[in-house]
Amino acid sequence: MEKRQELYKGKAKSVFTTDDANVYVMLYRNDTSAFDGKKVEQLDRKGMVNNKFNAFIMQKLEAAGIETHFIKLLNDTESLVKKLEMIPLECVVRNISAGSICKRLGVAEGQDLSPPTFEFFLKNDALGDPMVNEYHIRSFGWATPEQVEKMKELTFKVNGVLKQLFLDGGMLLVDYKLEFGVYDGRVILGDEFSPDGCRLWDKDTRKKLDKDRFRQGLGGVVESYEEVGHRLGVKFD
Repeated sequence: MEKRQELYKGKAKSVFTTDDANVYVMLYRNDTSAFDGKKVEQLDRKGMVNNKFNAFIMQKLEAAGIETHFIKLLNDTESLVKKLEMIPLECVVRNISAGSICKRLGVAEGQDLSPPTFEFFLKNDALGDPMVNEYHIRSFGWATPEQVEKMKELTFKVNGVLKQLFLDGGMLLVDYKLEFGVYDGRVILGDEFSPDGCRLWDKDTRKKLDKDRFRQGLGGVVESYEEVGHRLGVKFD
C-alpha cells in the first residue's frame, strides 16, 4: 500500500490518499489542542497511544457487530481505513454530567443521567461546533432522516458495548463523541475512539483519565491515556 497525498489535516490527525481509491491512511500526530485550538501542545507518544488505543476499541466494536472504517494498524502512528463520505455531525452521548452540558444547563458535574442524553453537534471549527437538532439537520441537508436514525441507533449500541468494557477495567464512561460516514450506501463508524474524544473517570475515586487532564492543566495526559489502555489490555509496545 503506497501512501500518497495528504488529503486532510485536523487538530490531531492527518488523512492521506493511497494507491487504492477506496482506502486511506490515517496518521495520529502528537499534537494536542483544546478550546477550539486556543491551547496547543506536543505530547510525546500521544500519536502512538491513540492509534493503538483506537485500533483496540474499533476491533471490540467490530466483534460486537458494529461496522467501522478501521481496517488494520500499519505502524505505531498509522492505520489503514476505508474511505467514507463523512456526515458533518458529531453524535454525543452523556452517561454522567460533565463539561459543556453543565455550563449550558447549570447542572452539577457528576450526576448520573438515566437515560443517557444524546446530542448532535455540527462539525464546524469556525463556529465552535454548535449544537443542532434534527430539524436543522433535515432543513440544511446534512443527513437524511434514515441516516439520523441509524447514527442514533449505532451510537447507543456503542454505549452498551463500551460502558461495560470500561466498567470491567474499573472506569466510568462519562461521555463521548462519534462521527459517522457512508460506505457503499451504509452508515458506519468513522474517525476515532480514544481518550481525546471521551471522558473517563476511575470508578472509585472519579480521577479524570482523559483529555480533561490537558484542558484543566492537571498533567500526566499521555500517562493517563496509557493507564486506561493498560486497564483494558491494550498493548502499546
